[in-house]
Amino acid sequence: MAPQVAGAGVLPTMIATPPIRPLHTNESTPAPPKAPRGRMNGSSQAPSSGPQSTNSLTMPLSARKAQPLDLASVERRGQPTASREPIKLSRPFGILEAPTFRPTTEEFRDPIEYIKKIGIEGRKYGIAKIIPPDSWNPNFAIDTERFHFRTRRQELNSVEGATRTSLNYLDQLSKYHKQNGINLVRFPSVDKRPLDLYKLKRAVEMRGGFEKVCKQKKWAEIGRDLGYSGKIMSSLSTSLKNSYQKWLHPYEEYLKIAKPGVYQQLEMENGGPYTPSPGPSPLKKPSHQNTPSSLGGDSPAVRASTALNATLQDVPIPKLEPSRETLRETPRPPPSSGFTAVNHSGGFTAVNASSGFSAINAPGAQPSMTSFQAVHHPSSSSFSAINTLNGHHRESDNSTPIRSVESPLTSANGTPDLRPSAFANGTPIANGQGIHRIKRQNSIGTPENGASNGDGDASGRRSKRLRKDAAPTVAGSHMTQPRLPTPRLYAPKDRSKEKPGDKCETCGKDDEPTAILLCDSCDAGYHRYCLEPPLKATPDYDWHCPRCLVGTGEFGFEEGGVYSLKQFQEKANNFKENYFLPRMPFDPVLNCKRPVTEEDVEKEFWRLVESITETVEVEYGADIHSTTHGSGFPTQEKCPRDPYANDPWNLNVLPLHPESLFKHIKSDISGMTVPWLYVGMCFSTFCWHSEDHNTYSTNYQHFGATKTWYGIPSEDAEKFENAMREAVPELFETQPDLLFQLVTLLTPEQLKKAGVRVYALDQRAGQFVVTFPEAYHAGFNHGFNFNEAVNFAPRDWEPYGETGVQKLQAFRRQPCFSHDELLLTAAQREGNSIKSAKWLSPPLKRLLERELKVRDEFFNKQKEHEQMWLNSDVTHDNKPDLTGELDEGDLVDDDYICAYCKCYAYLSRYVCYKSEKTICLHHAGTFECCEDDETGRFLGLNGSHSLHLRMTDEQLSDSVQKVIDKAQAPELWEEKLEKLLEEEPKPQLKALKSLLSEGEKIQWDIPTLPELKKYVDRCTEWVEDAQNYITRKQQNRRKNERIWRKSNNAAKAAEMEERDREFRKVENIKRLLALADEISFDCPEIQTLRERADNITEFQKNAQNALANYGLRTVKEMDELVDVGKSFNVDIPEVEQLDKLVQQLKWIELARERRNGPPMTLQEVSEFIRKGLDLGIPETDQFISFFKEQEEQGKLWEAKAKELMAVENVHYQQLDALSNQASAFPVTPETLAAVDAILKKQRDVQEQIVALYEKSKHPDLKQRPKYKEVREAMDVLLQLNTKPPGTLDLEKEQKRHEDWMRRGKKLFGKANAPLHILHSHMQAVESRNEACFDLNDQPRMPVEPASREHTPVDPQEVEGSGSSRDVFCICRRPEAGMMIECELCHEWYHGKCLKIARGKVKEDDKYTCPICDYRVKIPRDAARPKLEDLQLWQDEIPGLPFQPEEEETLSNIIDHAQTFRDFMKTVIKDDPLLSTPDDLTTQRFYLRKIEGADILLAFETNFFRQELHKWAPVAPEPPPKLEVSLSTRKPRPTKVQKLMAQLGVQNPEDLPPHLRTKSISGRRKQSERLTMTPKTLDDRSHTPPGLPPNMQQHQPTVDPFGIPTTSVPDVGPSNHHPRAFVFSTSTEPPMFSQNTNPFSPSFSAVSPPTATMTVAAMDSRLDPAMFDQSRSEDREMRDFFNSSGGSGGDGVFGDLGGGMGMGDSHAEDALAMTGTTGTGEDGEDGGIGEFLNQ
Repeated sequence: MAPQVAGAGVLPTMIATPPIRPLHTNESTPAPPKAPRGRMNGSSQAPSSGPQSTNSLTMPLSARKAQPLDLASVERRGQPTASREPIKLSRPFGILEAPTFRPTTEEFRDPIEYIKKIGIEGRKYGIAKIIPPDSWNPNFAIDTERFHFRTRRQELNSVEGATRTSLNYLDQLSKYHKQNGINLVRFPSVDKRPLDLYKLKRAVEMRGGFEKVCKQKKWAEIGRDLGYSGKIMSSLSTSLKNSYQKWLHPYEEYLKIAKPGVYQQLEMENGGPYTPSPGPSPLKKPSHQNTPSSLGGDSPAVRASTALNATLQDVPIPKLEPSRETLRETPRPPPSSGFTAVNHSGGFTAVNASSGFSAINAPGAQPSMTSFQAVHHPSSSSFSAINTLNGHHRESDNSTPIRSVESPLTSANGTPDLRPSAFANGTPIANGQGIHRIKRQNSIGTPENGASNGDGDASGRRSKRLRKDAAPTVAGSHMTQPRLPTPRLYAPKDRSKEKPGDKCETCGKDDEPTAILLCDSCDAGYHRYCLEPPLKATPDYDWHCPRCLVGTGEFGFEEGGVYSLKQFQEKANNFKENYFLPRMPFDPVLNCKRPVTEEDVEKEFWRLVESITETVEVEYGADIHSTTHGSGFPTQEKCPRDPYANDPWNLNVLPLHPESLFKHIKSDISGMTVPWLYVGMCFSTFCWHSEDHNTYSTNYQHFGATKTWYGIPSEDAEKFENAMREAVPELFETQPDLLFQLVTLLTPEQLKKAGVRVYALDQRAGQFVVTFPEAYHAGFNHGFNFNEAVNFAPRDWEPYGETGVQKLQAFRRQPCFSHDELLLTAAQREGNSIKSAKWLSPPLKRLLERELKVRDEFFNKQKEHEQMWLNSDVTHDNKPDLTGELDEGDLVDDDYICAYCKCYAYLSRYVCYKSEKTICLHHAGTFECCEDDETGRFLGLNGSHSLHLRMTDEQLSDSVQKVIDKAQAPELWEEKLEKLLEEEPKPQLKALKSLLSEGEKIQWDIPTLPELKKYVDRCTEWVEDAQNYITRKQQNRRKNERIWRKSNNAAKAAEMEERDREFRKVENIKRLLALADEISFDCPEIQTLRERADNITEFQKNAQNALANYGLRTVKEMDELVDVGKSFNVDIPEVEQLDKLVQQLKWIELARERRNGPPMTLQEVSEFIRKGLDLGIPETDQFISFFKEQEEQGKLWEAKAKELMAVENVHYQQLDALSNQASAFPVTPETLAAVDAILKKQRDVQEQIVALYEKSKHPDLKQRPKYKEVREAMDVLLQLNTKPPGTLDLEKEQKRHEDWMRRGKKLFGKANAPLHILHSHMQAVESRNEACFDLNDQPRMPVEPASREHTPVDPQEVEGSGSSRDVFCICRRPEAGMMIECELCHEWYHGKCLKIARGKVKEDDKYTCPICDYRVKIPRDAARPKLEDLQLWQDEIPGLPFQPEEEETLSNIIDHAQTFRDFMKTVIKDDPLLSTPDDLTTQRFYLRKIEGADILLAFETNFFRQELHKWAPVAPEPPPKLEVSLSTRKPRPTKVQKLMAQLGVQNPEDLPPHLRTKSISGRRKQSERLTMTPKTLDDRSHTPPGLPPNMQQHQPTVDPFGIPTTSVPDVGPSNHHPRAFVFSTSTEPPMFSQNTNPFSPSFSAVSPPTATMTVAAMDSRLDPAMFDQSRSEDREMRDFFNSSGGSGGDGVFGDLGGGMGMGDSHAEDALAMTGTTGTGEDGEDGGIGEFLNQ
């Protein structure tokens, strides 16, 4: 934005400067005036008559989105872009630097404590800078894309007070002359230089005025002051005099007459001046002055009008009669008219007389007093009509009440103390005239951003910028008679919807619109005939109303645009670059223009501020509410995990710090307890101000360019205010509250000349600036930056805050919060703390005195008016209620605000129910709140008014007194102590302790408390020492303490023992008694100790007598004497001697009792002997000898018992004899219990063996014992290593039962498996047979699995009414895993059942199932016994000695198979010739079920195979007859075989001794008789584990899919590829070859053993070792667990999937259900792993 510059000598702009009101939070900029702002600010308000903001209907700021700000492009702390901290050697005007503090990390922890620490130094300067530690660097938490804000425009030369005053004056001067037909567009020239008319006016005014200067001939002096030193003084004086007389004197004379009337109108419009308030001022004593009345003849306005009329008519000034107020002191009744002295008969008669104001309105009029041709016509303007009614005053019907007042302000040049403040924007005046027109629209609150950047807080927080219409007034300069406020009855009329000129401002009518004349400044309309004098025609020149010619001094900043941070950065950077680039000199070193320095910016800023002819406009984003726009610090709501969200230096946290009094404010105050944000650009400024309520403030710069601050210490605040009033008295006469508005700068140079100390500092990114109470400060920005500020209030702020509230009340400005409420809330919350009471008690005292005084005054006035009312002639129907209502509930803030002085009426308020206004007791009754007279208002007749008290006088006094008493607690305590010491020379220790306890509870530093504590501690220590000799309890406690010391630290224990011995000396008692006399105190222990000393002396005499004649006394008497001696708790030699003697006598008595009593244990005997020896009993004593002999015998018994229990074969007879001897000797209870336990267990097992054997002979099998019980009993015998009678018989029966189990293992092909595996395997067989022999599963046509169906099959097409479509394969289970389809029968098979790996099957491969082609072998993990063999095995059960647990499972297997066989008889036709090809599907179905079962049905199998070959042959040859079904799985080598293969030996005997198992060593001879070739099976078995006797081992064949199978000799299909797999005698594992499929189910990386041993060959060798100590099954079990193939579960599950990576088969699933491992009962090695590989 290019700067706007006016040419030299040209009057700048010559328009009224736009009115603005201030906004701020330590650096706030003002917004347009209207509402009183909270924190030295006003809310942004445009005039009600002006146009609304064009942005009012645009998108809300919160909904906008723009490009984000690049934080790398701005100066930030801790970043490369951070600004350096240069040392300023000098500043403009010679300003000194304010201090900069750099706290350490520890100091920086608590902001309030640190600011308190630097406060003494900081207050000297008013401001201070704090640079945080480098480690403190919070992130910038604002979303720069969403953040938008509205700015305010600032014209720099308008914010400087003198410059603005000059511009205002010249603007009004120009209007005045233009109205007279003269255009003043340039300054008059003197000595070829423009003459500054304002400076000339000031120079003349300072010397007493025009006439005085002429008389004293001071024009040459004025010329020198104006800088015209080179011109001849005579001609200079003439030029200056002529210029003043031509341009200034007419206007000055006009102002003398017009100002009083205009200002009086403004006062009446706005309900009285802002200041002074009728309340007492804190700065001066009351000065009682009469209130000027519009009705009195001595009114200054009337006198001014009279003088003007007399001058205009050239007649003597008439003498006016004094007003009634002058003649009598009693209050006058309300007048019936308004300001009639000025507004008589409908016009401003003092100026516009009836003959017309030809000097102003007539063309060609000359600007001199002689041109005023108005003539006084008594008929129209005589002052006899001064008091007549004026019908045009619609809203000013009340006079100003008489009020004693004192002013807080005093200005220069005779300007009176009592000055009203400027009126608010948009407030219509009494005659309807609005303010002058604004050339540029002011800031106005818009819907999207509240009141200019969030004045309306969406969160409901209370803003510092309060939205209540102010009642500002003005007072003219040169006024010798101060005027008091004129309260108004009603609020100003809202004319925001009216257009200027629609009505006449005088008569209020809208008729004859063509006759309405508009003011060219404010657009206010007037009928020509309503003016004084009336105008017959419209003037040819610009016409301005008197109000615009006088001026109101309003000023404020206009509303700017809406920006995002990115947009504003670009604007700010472009402005600074465009402004300084053409102004900077060329630097030959850099070969470019010199960079802009901070000094350059500072000097240029003050030059532009003081320039009258050069106007530069900038924008400032100030007072942006963090509640609506977001805070730059992380907050708990948005960033709960950010550590800086709760940091005490976070400006969202700081105001509510525990030491900040703002924590007692019940609502948030935006800008005070909630931060405000500031976005600046180069030259944007915040003007001189101090904080609201004189609080502390802190400002943090998040990023950006430097911000320069100027501060004034609080000590110079009054000097500063006086300097401001001296410099710009015109601004203060129209706006006495100017310093609250934050719109005015004064250069530091002017302030320093007035004796004001000014200091400066530069704030950069990441730095804090703290302002102190009552310190005025201002500043400006060097470029784009972002700051955040907030207030806080430590406890030392309170006196400043009270002064600030009184000052606000004096200026009738509304505070941000109630100071009284803050104090009472703090007292309620913290009143119990002395620390708080200390600072609370003084202000609460003042509050109490102030409140009680104002209540008394109000009640006295009430009584006076009550007496007047009773004495009047009015009927007294209802006596007024003069008592107040107690109102304890909280109200909204507006209900506490006094309608007149704007203060908080928190403790007492007077409510007018007619006008619904609240009045404080200072103004209650006197303020004309309604139409009632003063007596009616005071008495509240007819319930129109009532008094509301927050607390009664007693309640308020009690509350305050509690705090005062708490604060005085330390002093009261000291008085108690002093009184106690004076009354008693030897004070009681109890009283001292009580007083000490009371003092320690007082949380305050009492000087005498440490001394008292030291004295009491000394007395207490004496008592503790005395207790050692007084009570026995202390003695026991010290004994326990000694034990503890010994257990922890030997050296320390020894030291404590030495100390105890010192304490226990008898001499110490005498020493303690002497010490008590020295200390000089009294306590019961002193008398007790004296008695104890006497008792010790008496005891010593008795003890010596007892030691000499101990035989004459009993042990009990001796013991009691010892207790008496010990109770003294001192070392008395006689006590020790007596105690030893008593202990010896007691031991001898106890030994005599135990010798003849029950036997003791061995430990008790040993301990008793030791105790006797310790007591000094000689070893030759008879009792010592007796118990030693008993001890020896007990030790011998102990050794013998342990010896018998330790042998392998326990001799129970000897052990029983020892048990019987234990009653005669002292033995160890544990050993005796062990002996008895062994004997009991042996007896219990023997009884159990006999019982089991007898039950095994029971004829009923169900009554015989179960095999499991027998096995558990035999295991117990093994542990006991004993065989009682009957054991051999039971072992034989056990072997017979286990032989039956081994036969069953052979049937299932599990001969080498452990015995307990048999039942698990049978259960798996039962489970599989249930699925295969399920009769509900009936034949059906081939179907697709559910996951492979393309087209659903019609249920009617399924063959078999009870068929199931969800089972497949030979296992008859549902679909699972990979499925493969047979190309012939189209049945689907599980790849897992057929051991077919997924990777071996391709998409286009064809497969023939084992049902369609018998040559394709079905992989089997175990042999399948015939049904007939199982039935024979079952028939042997009744002859078994024990109940087998396999009985039920075996019965189920046989029943399922037999049932299915019986059903097959109905299917298999007797005559094979009767079968047809249609039976093919059914035959395949049943053969599939039979092949899937784990029981061989030989006949049915062979039948269906032959039939299938007949009707659908696949192989060239018919299938052979099947008699056995063997396992197709390769046996797994045992551990011994693995070791032999690893070591390359063939004979187990050749293994190293440490690798041999016990079975090898114990069966050496047996192993030599074993052959290395497989033996044939017994003819009784049809299903041996190996090949049948009539079959030889052949090479396995490979089916079309590469699956090796064992085939019979006559099978050799041409399309199969045979692969050799023979048992080799070599122990080396076979290597992979081309024909070797390493993933086939039959492949193993380890070759099978070179020789196998059949179970039949081993059965005959099991009996001799059946009950041997190292049984074969136990050894094999250990070998199994220790073998590599069976340990860790590898042996169990290692080969379950075969060699092709397949999962377990269904049979393997069933076997895997058993979690047991072990070795076979017959010496088989390999355990479960071996069993699963059979």
